[in-house]
Amino acid sequence: MAKDTSEKIRCDACPVMCYIADGNSGACDRYANQDGQIVRLDPLTIFDRRLAAGDTVKPFLGAGWDGGLGSESDLFVTAIGAGTTYPDYKPAPFVVSRDIDGVDFVTVVTEAIFSYCGVKVKIDTDRHLGREGAVVRCDGEAVGLVITSEYGSQMLSLGGVDHLTGGSKKEGRVTCDTLMKLCNKQAVELTIDDGATVMVQAGKPPIVDGIVESRMRVGCGSATIGMFASQWQGLVDEVVVVDDHITGVVSEHQAGKVIDWQETGIRIKGRRSTPGRYFQVAEPGLGWGGTDIEDPLTILGDWDAKKGARPGLTLLMVSTTGEQFAYFVLDDDLVPQPAPLPDTLRPTVDLITENCEPALCTVLFMGGAGGSLRAGATKNPVKLTRSVQRRHTTVSCGGVEAFVWPGGGITIMVDVLKLPDNAFGYVPTPALVAPLEFTVRHDDYVELGGHDDAVRSIADAIEQGSEYGANARVLGPGADTLLTGHDGES
Repeated sequence: MAKDTSEKIRCDACPVMCYIADGNSGACDRYANQDGQIVRLDPLTIFDRRLAAGDTVKPFLGAGWDGGLGSESDLFVTAIGAGTTYPDYKPAPFVVSRDIDGVDFVTVVTEAIFSYCGVKVKIDTDRHLGREGAVVRCDGEAVGLVITSEYGSQMLSLGGVDHLTGGSKKEGRVTCDTLMKLCNKQAVELTIDDGATVMVQAGKPPIVDGIVESRMRVGCGSATIGMFASQWQGLVDEVVVVDDHITGVVSEHQAGKVIDWQETGIRIKGRRSTPGRYFQVAEPGLGWGGTDIEDPLTILGDWDAKKGARPGLTLLMVSTTGEQFAYFVLDDDLVPQPAPLPDTLRPTVDLITENCEPALCTVLFMGGAGGSLRAGATKNPVKLTRSVQRRHTTVSCGGVEAFVWPGGGITIMVDVLKLPDNAFGYVPTPALVAPLEFTVRHDDYVELGGHDDAVRSIADAIEQGSEYGANARVLGPGADTLLTGHDGES
């Protein structure tokens, strides 16, 4: 594993092959020279089922284990802190067997080095962040692009091999750092060409141009009309829900028609899609409903008296989050004049706000888990791929079962919020390091050419550790009772 030099030893856990002096860590900060031994600085981590009940994750390797095993079916060996076997000519750091309800399972764990990886970021906001295809930057370097707008959210695709290795060294380094921070649930400021600056952190509200986003829109303008048309009937003569995507008009909308809403002679500037639904009423922006307008009247044309417009007609205009609203009354010239919102209408605006979800950022790690790491699991790598595709082998990331994309290869996706903090690392090639586990019945593992000679019990893994040592740390309560067979929480 490591070869001595005169003063330093060489780490072979990744392609960088750092020479590390005693007491120092390598360029990745994951491995160190400890008294002439290359050791993994983070502990191997095992989940128990109490995690699902909201308890904390409890690393145990070397953490005062007293010999008790507890229930193996409650335990799951993750790759967090397991280390890497680069290149994968040898079995993964831990190939561990455990009994689950009388069935012998094998879990192969390794911290996989990913060049082909990235993150998909979902930002709940009505604000316009940037046009589709716009470059997303961090510290001035291109790290991804804006992709599709979804229902109340803006999607970003960050990372990928082109940014990690296909550009300048700085671009690769910044991209890798951005991915690792996002995957480790840290905040990252991103700027979008010709768009907004947004602070992104998994599980936290986005901050767009310095303003914390609080609400995800209840729906587009048309959907809002559909949800609340009956709430407005009898209280106001016309309602317009302003939205960058589809602006809705209740008197024309099908939802209004079915409850016999009367025509008002309103005219909307925009491209009419279907009755009561208008596209392109304004440009995208940070104003009403994700448009660039601050005065909602700018989207209205002249009122038509022949189709119902009359002095005294009342109008409510509201955004899709209820954050912006205004009330008007037509004067004798059929011009809307601002008026205080009647108390009777206020609950309908509040109802829109009440139905909004909290705005959050969601970060999904996505990677192609093929490559040579499969050789750490089996002598015939394609059999592992086929076993995964047939669902005979379960793939998880840090103990969290991953979504496996259909089609060829092993392309996975996982919500980083479900992983323990700081589960991801990096190597300076640059590439991201992610925990990866393959779990399969022991007999199937043998069938697909697994490294059966490397299979160990949980007890042996705890006692012996790996070639990267048995360094350990204890996180959270319960560590004193984990694996001791004692009941109860501490």
